[in-house]
Amino acid sequence: MPASLVRPAKQLMVVRKRTQPAAVYVARLTATATFAYLIALLVPDGTARPVLAPLTALLVLQASLFQTIRSAMRKVVAVTAGVLVAVTVSAFVGFSWWLLALLIAGALTLGYLLRLGDDLLEVPISAMLIFASAGEHAAASGRVVDTLVGSAAGLAGGLAFAPLRVQSAREAVGELANRLAGQLDKMAADLADIPAGEAPDPARVAEWLDQTRALRGEIENVDDTLRQAEDSSRLNPRTLRTPGALPVAEVALRGGLETLEHAAVTLRGLTRSMLDSSRTATEASPVRDEQTRGRLASVLTQLGQAIRAYSRLVQTLPSDPEPLESELTAALEDAHRQQDLLADILEPRTAPEGGASEWPIRGEILAHIDRLRTGLQVDLGEIALPPGRRRQPGKIRALLPAGLRLPRPQVRRRPRVAEQPQDPESPQAQEQPQVPKESDPRDITPTR
Repeated sequence: MPASLVRPAKQLMVVRKRTQPAAVYVARLTATATFAYLIALLVPDGTARPVLAPLTALLVLQASLFQTIRSAMRKVVAVTAGVLVAVTVSAFVGFSWWLLALLIAGALTLGYLLRLGDDLLEVPISAMLIFASAGEHAAASGRVVDTLVGSAAGLAGGLAFAPLRVQSAREAVGELANRLAGQLDKMAADLADIPAGEAPDPARVAEWLDQTRALRGEIENVDDTLRQAEDSSRLNPRTLRTPGALPVAEVALRGGLETLEHAAVTLRGLTRSMLDSSRTATEASPVRDEQTRGRLASVLTQLGQAIRAYSRLVQTLPSDPEPLESELTAALEDAHRQQDLLADILEPRTAPEGGASEWPIRGEILAHIDRLRTGLQVDLGEIALPPGRRRQPGKIRALLPAGLRLPRPQVRRRPRVAEQPQDPESPQAQEQPQVPKESDPRDITPTR
């Protein structure tokens, strides 16, 4: 299908995904603000038209209940501090411009000391409004009461409307895995379509490299989605419906994202090695050989299937993972067999007539393929999380159903290299290659 027909469909899909959440967001804010105003009218010490209550409710209500509670506490502290400062100052001095300047400076300093963050300006704003009214008791108490009512309404709205976003996190991880697997399929199809006797077009391989680099932005978007999902579950009473299941799902998705991120980095290194090979005008260049391209295409296709199976396994937890675990194991075993066949072809050998053997590029390609495969293997005995976000294993295992464990990314291991003769006098033993490091440090993205 032409790209011009695919692109509009993508745009329509994005619009369709965003329309419903926007409508729900508008309805939630409107209902919460109106509720705050009606409640403030019933409070005796409030103002005649307590518009500050719905204003506070709009500012307090956040995407998650935890953020709403934190915002409400900061809002109440900021307004109360500003009112107390203004009442204290107006009790001893009258209003003047230089006292107003001192009041603003003092209120801002107090806000910094209280570490109010984004609500810092609420302190001088409240102080200025009360100081301008000469510290009248009615204005001071009314502002505090309206703020309390608005904060309470915002908390009520958070309890009633704050959703769990774990499903959206699952979908985000699945879309990233499909994007990564699709890139592998595209590279395999392009390699298979190269006519016999011809070399890959370096421009086409450079496009692969650009596409793998673009995965970095997708990974950052998925990471933001996972953070929103984690925030949405904190202090959310909806988690009581399935106790223990939600933390397991969050840990599995976080570990899955880390595995896919490592896979994307490794794929960038593999693509860079293939680009170097396509630019090497010797017969020993790996991707110039038709049989090598065929084996490499088979490995890439099988690795794409393994990535999809891994993604389905991560998204399914904490449900029974045995069927998907068996599917992933079978896909990795097939990839391992294809990798062994590729290793036989990529075995370094002496170039004819003393030419270059190009063994560094051969070793790089095989090393990256091995990293992609071993990185998708799962060890169901531990949970691997990024440093700084690691939890106590005992607490997590206590949440798991009997016999259920979680996948973790594997530690990178040395790739399988074809056996070399042990005779130190043989030419093959003298040319035995060592697996090099990444071909280009610029193509390696550090893991967050």
